[in-house]
Amino acid sequence: MKALDAAAVVLQDAGGPLHYREITERIRARQLWPTAGKTPWDSVNARIAVDIKELGAASRFVRTSPGHYALNPELRTDTLPGDQTGPEAENTRAASFASLSFTDAAEQILDQCGDQEPLHYAAITQRALDQGLLRTEGRTPAATMYAMVLTEIRRQQERGETPRFVRHGRGMVGLAAWLPGEVAGLVAEKNREVRQALLEHARSATPADFENLVGILLAAMGFEDVAVTSNSSDRGIDVRGTLVVGGAVRIRMAVQAKRWKGNVQAPVVQQVRGSLGAHEQGLIITTSDFSRGAKKEAERPDAAPVALIAGEQLAALLAEHQVGARVESYELYTLDENVSPDD
Repeated sequence: MKALDAAAVVLQDAGGPLHYREITERIRARQLWPTAGKTPWDSVNARIAVDIKELGAASRFVRTSPGHYALNPELRTDTLPGDQTGPEAENTRAASFASLSFTDAAEQILDQCGDQEPLHYAAITQRALDQGLLRTEGRTPAATMYAMVLTEIRRQQERGETPRFVRHGRGMVGLAAWLPGEVAGLVAEKNREVRQALLEHARSATPADFENLVGILLAAMGFEDVAVTSNSSDRGIDVRGTLVVGGAVRIRMAVQAKRWKGNVQAPVVQQVRGSLGAHEQGLIITTSDFSRGAKKEAERPDAAPVALIAGEQLAALLAEHQVGARVESYELYTLDENVSPDD
């Protein structure tokens, strides 16, 4: 089995995002992919990253956070590589039992709501599990559900599309189809304007204020021990923090914040990688974008991983985590189809 196929089997079995090191360990434990390399986790990380880069929305994988991957919620998850025989085929078939992806299951559950009222993501997940629409061996299926829904919303917004889900705040989720067409369009346009305003604000901030903004965003995203470093001792690193996953996995991140107009080039990625401490991973956040060379350098196999967040994604994250923005809900009345103006 190829590395990417093995990763897809492991993620299907997990039912949610995993760090690439954990993906690799599970692949090796099940002997799904033979490798003699000394750092197989770097190879898995690089191959998934390249697959996402080259295929985009058509990739089987999505990056949910630095170093963490899940199966693409926009693709069905009930079809995995099945041309193998023997133990590998058995593992594949055992993992390939989900009827729907997380997001497809969420859409079906919400579509059952005759009152068209938003549901909490935990309630959506439980109903999907009870109805057999979703099967997972993951320990936190509700958290995975919410992460998948938010990931889909962000990806569709970044492509300028109207997401099929609407986030109502406090974990409540509804369907965009519930909104009249003109309202959905207005909401999408307003959200684009807010994200653009957030990006312009970040671009106009002072370097120090931008570093503080990045620190606030990381804290809002769930990072712990976030600290903006001093200019005299940061070795090019502006913010440090620890990403905690599932209360068990702790990943030290060293972040460089670039309030730039031009694209970030490959030497910057190399500088960040050279400034990493023991057991740290790198992250570069910029208000601009990254050159092709920088992206290639960040994905280089057998090197410490460096994640990249460009301006558009930064704006989406600020809006999603309500840093400089907030989610507002309104009551919208529509005329019952059984009532006519002449009644």
